[in-house]
Amino acid sequence: MDTVKRPDKRAERSRRTRAKVIEAARELFVARGYGATSLQEVADRAGVAVQTVYFVFGNKRTLFKDVVDASIAGDDEPVATMDREWFRAACAAPTAAEQLRAYVRGTGEVLGRVAPIMPMISAAGAADPQIAAQWPDGPDPRYTVHRAAAEALAGKPDARPGVSAATAADLLFALLSPQLYLLFVQDRGWAPDAWEEWVCTTLAAQLCV
Repeated sequence: MDTVKRPDKRAERSRRTRAKVIEAARELFVARGYGATSLQEVADRAGVAVQTVYFVFGNKRTLFKDVVDASIAGDDEPVATMDREWFRAACAAPTAAEQLRAYVRGTGEVLGRVAPIMPMISAAGAADPQIAAQWPDGPDPRYTVHRAAAEALAGKPDARPGVSAATAADLLFALLSPQLYLLFVQDRGWAPDAWEEWVCTTLAAQLCV
C-alpha cells in the first residue's frame, strides 16, 4: 500500500513564525530605523517570545539580512533570483522584445518591494558597519542577475547587432536600478505602469531591432 506523506505541521509552523518575525522587523526597521529597533520590540510586534527570535535568527544583523532578502524575493523561500520562475520564463522568451517586456515587469515587482527600504538599508549600514559583512564580497548581485539576462537576450533573433552582452548588462543595471525607480515613482510621482512602459521603450530602442 502506498503511504501518503503528511504535511510537516511543525515545519509549517516554523515557516509561519519566521515570516511573521521578518514582516514585523521590516515594519519596525522602516518606521523607526534599524538602530532604534530592538529584538524585543520585533518579538512583541510578531507576537512571539524574544527567545524565539534569537533561536531562529541568532542576532539582529542576520534578521536584517533576511528582511532585505525577503523583500527582494517577495517571500522567505531560499531561492535565488536566477532560479525564480519569473526570471527563467523571461530569459526563455523567444524574442528579445518579449524577454525585455517580461524581464522589466518582473524586475519592477522586485523594485516595488526593495526601493522603499533603500533608505533603511543605508541607515542600517551607517549604524552598524558590520551589516555589509552579511553579504559575500564580489560583484554586485544585481549586476550578476542583469548580466545573465543580457547574455540570454544577446542570442535572440531580434537583438540589436553590435551590442555586446556587457553593454546590455550595463544598460539593464542602470535603467533598472532602485535609485532610478525611486526618482520616477517616488520623487516624480510616476505610476509603476508608466515607469515600466518607459523602461521597456527605452531599452528596446537600445537593445532590439
